[in-house]
Amino acid sequence: MKKTTWCWALMGFSLFVGLTWLEVPLVSSQGMVVRAHFQEGDVPDHPTDPAWETVAPLPLPLSGQIITRPVWPEPSVRALSIRSIHNGKEVAFLMEWQDATVNESLTPGVFRDGAAVALPVGDAPAFFCMGQLDHYVNIWHWKADWQSDVDRRAARASESKRDRKGPRRFEVIPRRPSSVEDLIGGGFSTLTSKERQGRIKGQAEWKRGLWRVVMKRPLTVDGDDLENEAMLIPGRLQAIAFAVWNGENKERNGQKAVASWMQLQIDPVRPASGGSEKNSKG
Repeated sequence: MKKTTWCWALMGFSLFVGLTWLEVPLVSSQGMVVRAHFQEGDVPDHPTDPAWETVAPLPLPLSGQIITRPVWPEPSVRALSIRSIHNGKEVAFLMEWQDATVNESLTPGVFRDGAAVALPVGDAPAFFCMGQLDHYVNIWHWKADWQSDVDRRAARASESKRDRKGPRRFEVIPRRPSSVEDLIGGGFSTLTSKERQGRIKGQAEWKRGLWRVVMKRPLTVDGDDLENEAMLIPGRLQAIAFAVWNGENKERNGQKAVASWMQLQIDPVRPASGGSEKNSKG
């Protein structure tokens, strides 16, 4: 047995023993395939875009994080729904999960809602809990408080002087380029914010107990810094993982619900219908 295979087998056995000892229900997302559907036109960047209704959601089971301390065997979010669309230039993911409350503040003793997508940097999947040395992960971390900052600044910018009534309330709103932080990890306690932010865009909506979060990024092209960037190429099969935090349940950092490595299939780019007809006539 190869060394890498043995390491994965040992880790899987340890996880099984740990879950059994803690009496945590065993759920698994392994074997599932998240498909990024190819569609012509603009990639949807908002949860309410009707384009999402053309793609069937993939339900994923979530488990508690018990790999490292502090363990979190009983997360409040147990299921996550995923959809994905790309147009050959950009790819977007829609994550949906049940959450009875909105938590969009981060202060001492108060925690925010959040969600993350993890992708390996390179071809081989890393240890899904923040990666490992020489096998890094690129993590897109959407944060509800960052989304609130972005939305409030956009609303303030769209106000006209004529619409403002009474004295204007002074408010300091961080100039965040996105509601998603772009991170790189090479093991526990190594998660680092990338110097270049704003490449991954986020937009979210909470309505009637349901969070719907979109994260969008350009696909990989020649010239990208692939040392710190996940490769997203049409026609490629690669690993992907997800995580969700419920601030009301005091979840933060490693205390979260997770869906470990599964497969991401990015559809090949299909030629435009008009071009196909022209070629067939020729």
